[in-house]
Amino acid sequence: MFLWGAATAAYQIEGAVSAGGRGPSVWDTFSHEPGRVRDGHTGDTACDHYHRWPEDVALLAGLGVDSYRFSIAWPRVQPGGSGPANPAGLDFYDRLTDALLAEGIVPAATLFHWDLPQPLQDAGGWLSRDTAHRFADYTALVADRLADRIPMWITLNEPFVHMAFGYATGVHAPGQVLLTGALPAAHHQLLGHGLATAALRARGAERVLITNNCTPVRPASADPADLAAADAYDVLHNRLFNDPVLLGTYPDLDAYGAALDCVRDGDLELISAPLDGLGVNYYNPTRIAAPDAEAAALGLPFTDAGITGHPVTAFGWPVVPDGLRELLTGLKARYGDALPPVYVTENGCSQSDEPGPDGTVDDPERIAYLDGHIAAMERAAAEGVDVRGYYVWSLLDNFEWAEGYHQRFGLVHVDFATQRRTPKASYHWFREHIARRRARP
Repeated sequence: MFLWGAATAAYQIEGAVSAGGRGPSVWDTFSHEPGRVRDGHTGDTACDHYHRWPEDVALLAGLGVDSYRFSIAWPRVQPGGSGPANPAGLDFYDRLTDALLAEGIVPAATLFHWDLPQPLQDAGGWLSRDTAHRFADYTALVADRLADRIPMWITLNEPFVHMAFGYATGVHAPGQVLLTGALPAAHHQLLGHGLATAALRARGAERVLITNNCTPVRPASADPADLAAADAYDVLHNRLFNDPVLLGTYPDLDAYGAALDCVRDGDLELISAPLDGLGVNYYNPTRIAAPDAEAAALGLPFTDAGITGHPVTAFGWPVVPDGLRELLTGLKARYGDALPPVYVTENGCSQSDEPGPDGTVDDPERIAYLDGHIAAMERAAAEGVDVRGYYVWSLLDNFEWAEGYHQRFGLVHVDFATQRRTPKASYHWFREHIARRRARP
């Protein structure tokens, strides 16, 4: 069955950061540090989903989706990052799961969407091998409670982004600027994925995936220096996180003058355990050139040359729908039979949409974006890629990480002062799109 869905993440929507025994996460700490998040915004309240989840489940039911991808907040389940489960935290996700099932909506739970418990960060975070084992313990606690009812599990969300933004450049939590010194965070996240996969399998989980943020990489020219730079970027962004999972090997990191010395015997066997699907998040392609002086000074073997000639979102990201087809067919070409079924677990755009005088929210740019990307996904399927699902990012306008509340990705507009939810025109369009697809013979 193909799954049409919508997605969210815990820190971006839940709020209630100290309710029910929840402990602090790296994002609680980071967002309260001056200068870290635009205009000093935090996720303290976000969309108040922790209290308003019945309203949000009703919105999902009204949308007519087959599935809802949400994340479980590790510090809500294990406030200190280790030890026994917090019953109130698990109770929250238990209620949410049962409510989704009652509406015929398949729960798809992501176990880690960047909200590491702060005590684990204090002990080294994902630079520490021990965090991978703590992640497996946490996974076991969640699965013991919910694996009988949640059929679809995603271990990690976008480990590349968490490594690159959180540990290499410091623009996301935990805010470390280590450049290539961040690479152990890649391996330890993937080791955590492997250990969590084993814990889920042991508890009867039906489907286990990992979600990687992937981008088609385009060289700026046919110059050998640009070609080499594009290959180096492809290694860092795509292959570093797909190759170990699908092939059981790491790509060559010589272009970075680095090696993953933290890999131990048996790690890659754990990481490459068979999966039931690969989650792919797509937003835009990347155009890469040989390193300019600034990149070279940082020791980076590439420069982002930017994509031109396309419309852009409110975030400034280029809108290139066929890039999704390019990405999916490229994964099939690279991995062949090693590529499991693919789920597009995030795809969407930020637009500056606000209610009009009549209270409705018209967002034609988002409708055009979704229409174009769904068509591109379907072209990839026609070319032989086994695509099993498509999830819009996001159900709700929410806390958009370092941008605070300035970027609106939702099918549903949220007035953050009143928490009023208003379905946008794109919500109604997507509902009708799903109905049309179901009506096909």
